[in-house]
Amino acid sequence: MTLDEAFAKVPTFTTGRLVLRPMEPGDAEAIFEIKGDPGVTECYAAEPHATRDQTRKWVEDRLDGYRERKSIWWMYTLKEQSRVIGSCCYWHIDEESRCAEIGYELNRAYWHQGISSEALVPILEYGFDGMGLNRIEACPFAENASSNRLLQNLGFKLEGTLRQRVWFRGRFLDQHYYGLLKGEFKPLRAASP
Repeated sequence: MTLDEAFAKVPTFTTGRLVLRPMEPGDAEAIFEIKGDPGVTECYAAEPHATRDQTRKWVEDRLDGYRERKSIWWMYTLKEQSRVIGSCCYWHIDEESRCAEIGYELNRAYWHQGISSEALVPILEYGFDGMGLNRIEACPFAENASSNRLLQNLGFKLEGTLRQRVWFRGRFLDQHYYGLLKGEFKPLRAASP
């Protein structure tokens, strides 16, 4: 498969506990629960959404980004529920270099249950095998221990730290840069129930 095919139709994935499906306009309400939670958004140095309209606009922008071939988003739900509890995406897609950055977030009520690990395995597999990527990057903040541990458990290698890279709430934050190459990814090693 190629990036052209990936942008023609975003696939849905099923794991032991989750369904990962393309983003839809109607997801805004559930996403507001995530984007409106300062405990979630401070993990990636963003202020929480103040209104549902702000989240609706954010969803519209992400859907436009897909149409413009800038990003691909998946929402994840528990199998027995239809409500979105998290999301993951590829963005900063460099078609020529076959590289993209992965991003993810999760409703705080579901933290520390292995949900993100489970969700990212098929997304990483699809990035390499479905989209033809050779390299996937991730850029969490140094103090986000959970995100750093998640990436390391999935096989990402810490390639460097951009010291005091981002100004947020009155202080500078260090940002880690991780990379995972297609030949390094071992999906059976990745955490998943």
